[in-house]
Amino acid sequence: MLFAAEELRAFVRAVCAAGGSSAAESAAVAENLVEANLQGHDSHGVGMLPSYIANMKAGQLKVNQHAEVISDRGAIAVIDGKFGYGQVIGAEAMAIGIAKAQKLGMALVALRNAHHLGRIGAWAERCIGAGLVSMHYVNVIGVPARVAPHGGRDARLGTNPVCIGVPGPGGRNIMLDMATSIIAMGKTRVAANKGVPAPPDCLIDAEGRPTTDANVMWREPFGALLPFGTYKGFGLSVACDLLAGALTGGGTVAPHAGRPKGIINHMLSVIIDPAALGDSAGFAQEVERYIAWVTSSRPRGDGTAVMVAGDPERKTRVARSAVGIEIDSRSWAEIIAAGKSVGVDIAAVRAAAPGQRAAAPG
Repeated sequence: MLFAAEELRAFVRAVCAAGGSSAAESAAVAENLVEANLQGHDSHGVGMLPSYIANMKAGQLKVNQHAEVISDRGAIAVIDGKFGYGQVIGAEAMAIGIAKAQKLGMALVALRNAHHLGRIGAWAERCIGAGLVSMHYVNVIGVPARVAPHGGRDARLGTNPVCIGVPGPGGRNIMLDMATSIIAMGKTRVAANKGVPAPPDCLIDAEGRPTTDANVMWREPFGALLPFGTYKGFGLSVACDLLAGALTGGGTVAPHAGRPKGIINHMLSVIIDPAALGDSAGFAQEVERYIAWVTSSRPRGDGTAVMVAGDPERKTRVARSAVGIEIDSRSWAEIIAAGKSVGVDIAAVRAAAPGQRAAAPG
């Protein structure tokens, strides 16, 4: 089933509004989720909406919250998200960090207690839009650990994303945005809902045996994701948990009495103004020269040209904007159910939404 981006945005806005969100908050969530779909990251797209609504109804996600600065020491800001929508809290935290970096040359933003921040690349994109370089380290608490440590068979870690954004020539920005597990948790949801196997060498079952059955992450006895690059990904995941969790004061994934429930993210962001280092024009020229050099390597395998981080997303966005966004039937049924749980008439929303691509069951 194919949907135009604006059709999906309209539905997400309607469901969030029915859940009590303001028009601005509903629009922010819709834009963030659908943008993830457009860029090919369905794991962080509209398929997250059922979890958001379930957490909202359980009191784990608080609507209409805003970032609260609880400590401001020049270039350093500590921010509490008050368990609000990460799409709003993340944007507000980045606005604070960007303003500091533009004034002082750099900023360190310690964000704690935000509900799911979505695609972390969205926040690096905000910094890139202001001409700034940024690094983001993220952990997750409030849900069971999902990733086994290198050499272990039991989950002890979150997927703990790391993201680095660098402005590039003509909008060809470097955007490294990745989980420290081989695949994101949301990709196992997508695979399970589609009824297709997960990629090989990504998962183990409850006994520690390799499997491609994505359902091991969604029904007991639970399996675990594996870290990318064996001990290297494991080490980076540990660093993310300590930087985003321990250093921000939000807490790591280690069990602790009284921990909040839900998909709770903490994020440590370092934002740098290249001009503060003395030669922003020279920096831009060197980035352009470097990208040209790296991507000039002769292709091998299927002959696909070498791409830098961010190229696949830009390519996918062009294609999906033209053709539409595919949603599998099980995921769509879950989205419909989430809407119905807050009283949304999906048929009415779909009828009013512009740019419909294909009929879907309502």
